[in-house]
Amino acid sequence: MAWLDPRDAFDPDIFQAPVVGIAASMVDHDSGVHRHGRGQLLYARRGSIRITLAQQLCLLPPTRAAWIPPGVEHRAVMRQIADYRSLYFSPALSATLPSDIRVIDIGPLLHVVLESMVQAGFDQDWARGRHAHLLGLCLEEIRLAPCRPMLLPLPRDRRLAGLCARPDVLPPALGVLERQVGASGKTISRIFSRETGMGYQQWRQQWRLMRAIELMAAGHGLSHTAGALGFASDSAFILFFKQRAGCTPKAFFK
Repeated sequence: MAWLDPRDAFDPDIFQAPVVGIAASMVDHDSGVHRHGRGQLLYARRGSIRITLAQQLCLLPPTRAAWIPPGVEHRAVMRQIADYRSLYFSPALSATLPSDIRVIDIGPLLHVVLESMVQAGFDQDWARGRHAHLLGLCLEEIRLAPCRPMLLPLPRDRRLAGLCARPDVLPPALGVLERQVGASGKTISRIFSRETGMGYQQWRQQWRLMRAIELMAAGHGLSHTAGALGFASDSAFILFFKQRAGCTPKAFFK
């Protein structure tokens, strides 16, 4: 394992071992756009990590992990303090894992397995003994882990580029967006349905949920978050969050 300093460069593709693990604690870090030949499991232990992928925005709140298949171009941005673990799997092992990008829950068992695996050396023998069992269990837990709706497809239409360029800014209501881009609500809705699989209103609500989790994971209170996302009251925000996430903000972070 390497405890990665924010100033360190790290290339997982130079190692021969089938699995390579690192640990890090970053403050306001931006990885820049990059890709690697190994699949990556990026686990946020504390704080949140925003990952920009191919036409998708991914939010990684605490106790969740993102599975990024080999060769996928991505950029990880961490605000405030983000404490994370990362495992890089060889192409052969990655082929046994999901072929799509996904965000998964990290349960108690997988948490313990990941913590044990990132402590292994870069030349660890994963073919026998305790580490072979850890690797087998890790792969199976990743395949079976529940997926969470923390991915937001991004539209490709150039008229809507402004929405993607400023992911911290609350997307406007449909009527305001009509005036900004010079297109009717029906046209905008058709574009979103075609390019993201959801209508604009549904897309905007998913954005608000992900941004709410990001703000609260960074330490902002409920009232601040509700106001930043355009809710008239804390109770309205709690109701929205419960409808979208299945629980209250307090329960989510507990």
